[in-house]
Amino acid sequence: MDIRGKKISVIGALRSGIGAAKLAKKLGAVPFVSDSGSESDLIDSISVLKSESIAFECGAHTEKVYDCELMVTSPGVPTNSVVLTDALKKNIKVVSEIEFASWFCKGSVISITGTNGKTTTTALMNYTLNQAGIKCYSAGNIGEAFSEIALDVKENEFVSLETSSFQLDFIDQFKPRFSMILNITPDHLDRYNNSFEEYISSKIKITENQSGEDFFIYNADDQNIKDNLKNKKVQKLAFSLLSEVPAGAFYKEGKIFFSLSGKINDICSARDLFIKGEHNIANALPILIIAKLLNVSEEKIRNAFSSFKGVEHRIEFVRELNGVEYYNDSKATNVDSVYVALKSFDKPLYLILGGKDKGNNYDQIKDLVKRHVKKIYAIGSSAQKVYNYFNSIVLTEIKDSLKACVEAGRYEAQPGTVVLLSPACASFDMFKNYEDRGKVFKEEVNKLV
Repeated sequence: MDIRGKKISVIGALRSGIGAAKLAKKLGAVPFVSDSGSESDLIDSISVLKSESIAFECGAHTEKVYDCELMVTSPGVPTNSVVLTDALKKNIKVVSEIEFASWFCKGSVISITGTNGKTTTTALMNYTLNQAGIKCYSAGNIGEAFSEIALDVKENEFVSLETSSFQLDFIDQFKPRFSMILNITPDHLDRYNNSFEEYISSKIKITENQSGEDFFIYNADDQNIKDNLKNKKVQKLAFSLLSEVPAGAFYKEGKIFFSLSGKINDICSARDLFIKGEHNIANALPILIIAKLLNVSEEKIRNAFSSFKGVEHRIEFVRELNGVEYYNDSKATNVDSVYVALKSFDKPLYLILGGKDKGNNYDQIKDLVKRHVKKIYAIGSSAQKVYNYFNSIVLTEIKDSLKACVEAGRYEAQPGTVVLLSPACASFDMFKNYEDRGKVFKEEVNKLV
């Protein structure tokens, strides 16, 4: 697609927006970046935009944004925001950053979505293919924006793309060679008018442009996915922790299998995975499917699974001090993720919970908290909600910072226990993003003496 000379407004000046603006300029377009955030919050972004000689505004979206032929939106911008709805009323085409980047990517996209597990699966997909000698990039919600690497990807190469529902809301022609949905459970309902059905529809859009030459890999154990398989053309393969599947991958009696065309291959033992837990077996199964479709040998798959060490901010061990272990699970931005984290430990926990609430219902983890948690430190704008729900169940205390939580854990946690940051909430009330939150937590933990 030729965009030379076209005026393109980019909404949002963080990672995705900066990537889209740089790509637009590189291809000869005239980008203009607009962000409602303050200059003090966008210091790094403004520095990049100035160095690239890209026009921008911050503090508010003015009429300047509508002087364009195309609007590219970042995933952090709500779909019902005034700037996007007004653009649509003015008949301005609005697309997401991954849609925009996909127009200029010659390689094959592996698009990975789901409520939980996206980051680990995206990273393991990228690692497995590169270990097998197949060039693959990782992008999207993980690492770099898709726009930053789109032009680098050659025809015989791949992109492992972590894809959120927000990025799928404004796709048009986005057509991954492989797509997968890991799971769908209630999340981000604050962005979808408290409608779980709207959220499901956004996830399912990942398949809407795929054809008979493409593949869709889905979780056969998730009824929300099975009930919404709309694209009848795409080739479907399933994965399951609970039962055998005729085409795909499944887990049974401690082993991982691949099945296709009536043949079942025993690939490896679940013990071969370096990253432990049933949720990580579920993350590995769809990767196995794609690796086998790309003719990666079983030996190389086993080697990748056994040597992949996991991702930062996802049940990440930080340190042990005086018999107390500290874990950073800042990536746990919803209740389901906290459920997974709580099930991963057999030691008593001091749990740091709270942040920007997304309509959380804590009933799902109530019993696990009763069994495993000795105390909750409630933080962020949802601290009072956390306190009100859990105070009658377990000792709960409101803290004003992560530093205060870590210091309290240092003096209250006994040897043989775990201090766990697994907040179940977004980070934007106190931090730039979940990475920033995890970084601050690790810094405070490593300061302890």
